[in-house]
Amino acid sequence: MAANIFVNLPVADLESSKAFFGKLGYSFNAQFTDETATCMVVSDTIFFMLLTHPKFSQFTPLPIGDAKLSTQALYAMSRDSKAEVDTTLATALAAGGTEPRPVEDHGFMYSRAFADPDGHIFEIFWMDPSVIEPTE
Repeated sequence: MAANIFVNLPVADLESSKAFFGKLGYSFNAQFTDETATCMVVSDTIFFMLLTHPKFSQFTPLPIGDAKLSTQALYAMSRDSKAEVDTTLATALAAGGTEPRPVEDHGFMYSRAFADPDGHIFEIFWMDPSVIEPTE
């Protein structure tokens, strides 16, 4: 059985975050959604729990950092082509996201990044599969 990954992100405005990520094509699992949280489906095994600050605070005694002022983590997600990377960024920017850094093009890998309304940075990248050495 494949392991599931649940990334918990604090958000200032849950409805705004749902609208933003909905415009990027993500769906939400109603079974894990209420007025304090939603489960954003990335794939069959990867999910982002978008949690209001009070809900997020139930899981940690530490203060919630401001992602607009400091980097907490970078969430990297692959795409099948450079064009898909650019399309994802265009959609994110049109939905109200920002682009926190310039494009990086290393030939074999192409990446761009967007910050969501709370400042969380999502790295969107394509990597040429021919440069990945096969595992034995």
